[in-house]
Amino acid sequence: MPNRLAHETSPYLLQHADNPVDWWPWSAEAFEEARKRNVPVLLSIGYSSCHWCHVMAHESFEDQETADYLNAHYVSVKVDREERPDVDAVYMEAVQAATGHGGWPMTVFLTPDAEPFYFGTYFPPAPRQGMPSFRQVLQGVHQAWEDRREEVDEVAGKIVRDLTGREISYGDAQTPGEQEVAQALLALTREYDPQRGGFGGAPKFPPSMVLEFLLRHHARTGAEGALQMASDTCERMARGGIYDQLGGGFARYSVDRDWVVPHFEKMLYDNALLCRVYAHLWRATGSELARRVALETADFMVRELRTDEGGFASALDADSDDGTGRHVEGAYYVWTPEQLREVLGEQDGELAARYFGVTEEGTFEHGQSVLQLPQQDELFDADKVASVRERLLAKRAERPAPGRDDKVVAAWNGLAIAALAETGAYFDRPDLVEAALAAADLLVRLHLDEQARLTRTSKDGHAGANAGVLEDYADVAEGFLALGSVTGEGVWLEFAGFLLDHVLARFTDPESGSLFDTAADAERLIRRPQDPTDNAAPSGWTAAAGALLSYAAHTGSEPHRTAAEKALGVVKALGPRVPRFIGWGLAVAEAVLDGPREVAIVGPSLAHEGTRALHRTALLGTAPGSVVAVGAPESEEFPLLADRPLVGGEPAAYVCRNFTCDAPTTEADRLRAVLSS
Repeated sequence: MPNRLAHETSPYLLQHADNPVDWWPWSAEAFEEARKRNVPVLLSIGYSSCHWCHVMAHESFEDQETADYLNAHYVSVKVDREERPDVDAVYMEAVQAATGHGGWPMTVFLTPDAEPFYFGTYFPPAPRQGMPSFRQVLQGVHQAWEDRREEVDEVAGKIVRDLTGREISYGDAQTPGEQEVAQALLALTREYDPQRGGFGGAPKFPPSMVLEFLLRHHARTGAEGALQMASDTCERMARGGIYDQLGGGFARYSVDRDWVVPHFEKMLYDNALLCRVYAHLWRATGSELARRVALETADFMVRELRTDEGGFASALDADSDDGTGRHVEGAYYVWTPEQLREVLGEQDGELAARYFGVTEEGTFEHGQSVLQLPQQDELFDADKVASVRERLLAKRAERPAPGRDDKVVAAWNGLAIAALAETGAYFDRPDLVEAALAAADLLVRLHLDEQARLTRTSKDGHAGANAGVLEDYADVAEGFLALGSVTGEGVWLEFAGFLLDHVLARFTDPESGSLFDTAADAERLIRRPQDPTDNAAPSGWTAAAGALLSYAAHTGSEPHRTAAEKALGVVKALGPRVPRFIGWGLAVAEAVLDGPREVAIVGPSLAHEGTRALHRTALLGTAPGSVVAVGAPESEEFPLLADRPLVGGEPAAYVCRNFTCDAPTTEADRLRAVLSS
């Protein structure tokens, strides 16, 4: 008989709906039940495409004996971290403070007042490598609850007090200057891996936001070292196993330093961010590899993550059926030389093995290889390679596909909208811009209420119950601003303004200018979460700073500009010390140092050849954070178009920054020079 999760919208929660564990979703009723029964709460947090979450579910939560023990002695609460990032953040902070590390599945034991007192991540079904079994942990916690209750309450109280006392140092609430940015660049250079690209050792994550900072820094200062780090890292990732050499798109991270073996799950946010990075790298360098990867990644998102409603699904699982009924990580993606020969014949099979680096020993497990593009001297026939790739992709499509987490997360769709709009504009792919518009329409239709408050998730056309957090408001605003610049439709600037007004009113500390991850009127947790560091995606804090700055450049709004600059105080404090974890904040700081530039293109219509040429030139300008408005003279679509007439009856471009404007120009070449100066 299904448990209480059967009516949830989260695919992750629905995966547990038939467990014998009597799961509750996160709710006041669950904690009331624990209070009534005088038992602790087991909080289990994970997400749909998390490999070890599936393992623990199969080993423990599907086990009747374990479930019986849990049901007798606990109230069990299951949370999808992607639906409730606020709950995840608060308890992850506690886990990391107590154990020095964190991860998913996250296993936390709470009092009925939601105060944590014991923590862990994955627990095996039997003791292993110094880890107790899950049953041992359950029995130990139950015993402590029964026999040493005062001690448990004391520990829980101390943890909550310690968390509440952890205040972030905001620097001096001023934007980073040249000195801090130079220090951040120097620190990144020290952590850079010149042999392999990227930063640090294994596991190696794609550093999307740091790459954006490096590209912007190069555009503003001409620093060749910054461009070199960005382009070499992008090339190494694109040639590695972390990139899907057949279908496009990136896996979550590489388990090794060389980008060879990925953790195979594919997340929407990674692919949106990386699609945009490669498009921006092409814009800066004209690299053919960057162009190909940007387009293949965009096509992957539209082909494999787009939902029937026009939004984008959260992720594809790492695991899939290996053909024997077993779910195995990477089964969908890996090949042996023999499999290549079976599909392609002897000659083409040998060629494919050389081209993709598939060896008899294998680069993964059991003699299987992850496809790569190793650097080599041999020249390959492009038509032959295209044919090989096509046939392998068709054969792979016959394999059981990885599961898809179909929920639509507002923030990540905002990132996808920005990436697809810009990639479509740069490479003359109107279908990609249309895909961005469809996702934006879905967010407006389903995720926004009459007061422009955001719902975080939806699934199958039904909005979820959870309120949007700061990253939702910020990333959706970012997507809408990019869409407005590409399409010339001012309504997207208007919607971005509604969202950013909520950021100012409900997420910002009016005194310090610091930002909170949850709104002032959101559900009260043991602590109001607040994290300015960029991890897998931009933090809500730095994303909000970027969107506020762009909106201020579009509208001249002083409150939005001031809020952006105050928010960047934390980047001044953290940038020189931990630049890898504040990359998007540093990218926004580059925009402040450059102005950012405000570009207005006036012309009869976007169908007009002269208007189109100036608009394209403006979009391809590399000046950090520049904003673009396009429309007819006297149009009220964008404030930047006001009082900007045609010049001699011809379409014209107006460029301003820091309250100073260049002379308008009707020539695309002249505009290009102005935007790159």
